[in-house]
Amino acid sequence: MRTALFVIDVQESFRQRPIWAAISNPDIVERIDPLVETARANGDLVVWVRHAEPGSGNVFDPASGYVEYLPGLKPLAGEPELIKTSHNVFTTTNAQQLLTQHGVGEVAITGIRTEQCCETTARVASDLGYRTVFVTDATATNPIEHRDAPAGRSVEEILADPRTLGTDAIIERTEYALSGRFATVTGVDALVRQWQDRCSEAR
Repeated sequence: MRTALFVIDVQESFRQRPIWAAISNPDIVERIDPLVETARANGDLVVWVRHAEPGSGNVFDPASGYVEYLPGLKPLAGEPELIKTSHNVFTTTNAQQLLTQHGVGEVAITGIRTEQCCETTARVASDLGYRTVFVTDATATNPIEHRDAPAGRSVEEILADPRTLGTDAIIERTEYALSGRFATVTGVDALVRQWQDRCSEAR
């Protein structure tokens, strides 16, 4: 069974937001790198995804110049790159067709944000019949303000508000929601070992 590693929205857009100062996993590039290298070594598919909001005027507008990968991430020639405009990877791209063409049966999820684009993609992938692996420590997210919080607050004000949902709580909720229903929840080191062992057994 061939695997596709999704690298979702690990892009400069997020780093341009003030809330990046409170990101759960500032070293996300270093966490994703071993997965990319192992997938390549095994002959699996690495799928690079970026989020764009054309005409929005915000940091996700391609005109801003920020819809680019974070430093240290670089697709190789021939690796598919997708631009999405929805939260999940599938709805506004040809991702499913791409996976079918490459004989993919398993999808591994990494990227930004844990509970938003990553979790949503995992749910859809599962519903489409893919064995889905959610690599939590290769995702990142930021604190979420309460729905009634006033707009325009500083990061310090957001973090000081007891109603703000912190990153640990977000990650825990995502793992609870996905595990056993939509995905196998794992970590980078465990998945790298699993992929290496599987490749050795296939030789």
